[in-house]
Amino acid sequence: MSDLNRNRTSRGTGKSSQSRAGASGNRGRSSSRQSSADRILAVQNARNLGSGRVTSSNKRRGRRRRQGPDAAKILLILIGIIILILCVAVGVQSCSKTDGTETSAEETSSEPETELEAEITVNGVSVHGMTKTAAVEKVLESMDWQMKVTCGEKEQVLENLLKENVEKVVDEAFKKGKPADYEIPTDGLEEAAAAQAAALAGAWNVKAKNGSISAFDAASGKFTFAEGENGKAVNEEKLKNDILMRTAAGEYDAVITAEVKETAPEITAAQAREKFQRLGTYSTTTTANKDRNENVRLAAAALNGKIIQPGEEFSFNLTTGNRTTDKGYRPAGAYVNGVLVEEPGGGVCQVSSTLYNAVVFSGLKTTERHAHSYEPSYVTPGEDAMVSYDGHSGPDMKFVNNSKTAVGIKTSFSDRKLTISIYGNPILEEGVTLSMKSEKVKELDPPAPTYEEDPTLQPGVEVEAKAATPGSRWVTNLITKKNGEVISDEFFHNSTYNGKPATIKRNTSGSVAAPEGESSSESGADGSSAAGESQSAGSQETGSQTGPTAAQGSSEPAAQNAGPGDVIEPSQENHGPGGNEGPGGNDGPGENGPAGPGFEDSPVSAPGSPDTAEPGGPSDMGFIAPRED
Repeated sequence: MSDLNRNRTSRGTGKSSQSRAGASGNRGRSSSRQSSADRILAVQNARNLGSGRVTSSNKRRGRRRRQGPDAAKILLILIGIIILILCVAVGVQSCSKTDGTETSAEETSSEPETELEAEITVNGVSVHGMTKTAAVEKVLESMDWQMKVTCGEKEQVLENLLKENVEKVVDEAFKKGKPADYEIPTDGLEEAAAAQAAALAGAWNVKAKNGSISAFDAASGKFTFAEGENGKAVNEEKLKNDILMRTAAGEYDAVITAEVKETAPEITAAQAREKFQRLGTYSTTTTANKDRNENVRLAAAALNGKIIQPGEEFSFNLTTGNRTTDKGYRPAGAYVNGVLVEEPGGGVCQVSSTLYNAVVFSGLKTTERHAHSYEPSYVTPGEDAMVSYDGHSGPDMKFVNNSKTAVGIKTSFSDRKLTISIYGNPILEEGVTLSMKSEKVKELDPPAPTYEEDPTLQPGVEVEAKAATPGSRWVTNLITKKNGEVISDEFFHNSTYNGKPATIKRNTSGSVAAPEGESSSESGADGSSAAGESQSAGSQETGSQTGPTAAQGSSEPAAQNAGPGDVIEPSQENHGPGGNEGPGGNDGPGENGPAGPGFEDSPVSAPGSPDTAEPGGPSDMGFIAPRED
């Protein structure tokens, strides 16, 4: 081998040795690079966890490396929570500024009140160095306002009349900002003084009581009279002037005695007796049902001799009280949620309806009236007044005595004839009479028929045991006449009555049974016997509810407002209303007509459904009427 080759070999060997030495010397660095590779592999394995590609040897490493991403997520969540809290805080602050519980933005941004630097006095009080608010309070405090008015044992401290003037003077002083002495003016206080005098008079005046009826002698059937009583009236003009005078003199602690004058009644007992007359009367005829008639008698007796003072409201329910067996009321026909049942007090609605007509004849103001669920027979539909009272507040019949003297109720019941009259001094102008005119404007479809099983009928045969009764809607007008001439014919109220379903008998069993006491061969296919029996029962139901109307059962003359000594009876046409307003209040069970002009009817309640009151009426109470007496 040549030297050249040996040198090359030697150099190669040297390089190889050097390489081995370098490799040996760099094993630490190789290990370090291996560790980096392992970390990269671990990250890759962590990424592949979802694919299940991590080897078993690297599972532990993968789990350790997943802590990094979880920490990042937690950090992001914490940041989101902080942002949410900040947003809520900003929203709460915004709401607190708009709900009036916190100071408004304008107020918070406003500068504090400046203090007055100039030497200024108001009514001799120095306000130097004070804010405007403090200056006003200081001046008012210096007045020590305690002025009051006495009337007998009553007294009242007046409001400081000068407060507004003090605020104006202080404001002017602050605007000028120059040394000066200001005085509070006492002019321009007439209106404020008059208002305080009027308020005291309204609280302390006692209205004179007119002479009128005061009691009722049941034995003689006559009302007795009593003299009127003087009233008291504060002299408002003098009281106003006294307040102004004391204020101008600076007598802020003055005690003023109100001058009181006695006022005489407008009507003496003698005058009331002279003008005393029957204002309105009405009669209805009852049924032959003894139990029902006893209920009518008891309710009428509770009304007899009742006296209503001027401005007082009469309540039928409160006057009769609860109609219970303990008071002698007997079970008789009454509607409970549209179903005819025997209830104590059945028939009492005839008394309230008779009273209603007498009341409106008289010119008294009706405040509550309800129509029945179904058309009444003892008065013209639209002119009835349903009541219900079973221990709780229910549909009532109410009116207010809008006259200047007391009025009294007088009742009589004999030979199935109920008469109720109102007595007192005239309410209507001389020659003026009132009446009601009711007209059926729409007939409403009856409810769907009800079916009864009759095994004596042939299958497929249906027999009408009781015919359906259609519902109806009535409009009642108020007719005003003067000296016999119609001067007004105006809408009074609406009344809506439910219909009654037909009762139909049928046999759905598929077989025919023999009637009682007969063989199957004797039973007819037409079911005429059963039908006739049911019809009779239906007639009894109607008869127990109401009696014949006054129009149908008598030939009495038309009812009008009664004059002195006149005897007035009802007729088919005129059952005369009175008062300047129509009956208010809710409609009774099944009646959804409004209580006065300008209101629309609501849909008719279905039989058997809860009887609800008419919404939107002037005196809508929103109750459910459980019973119609």
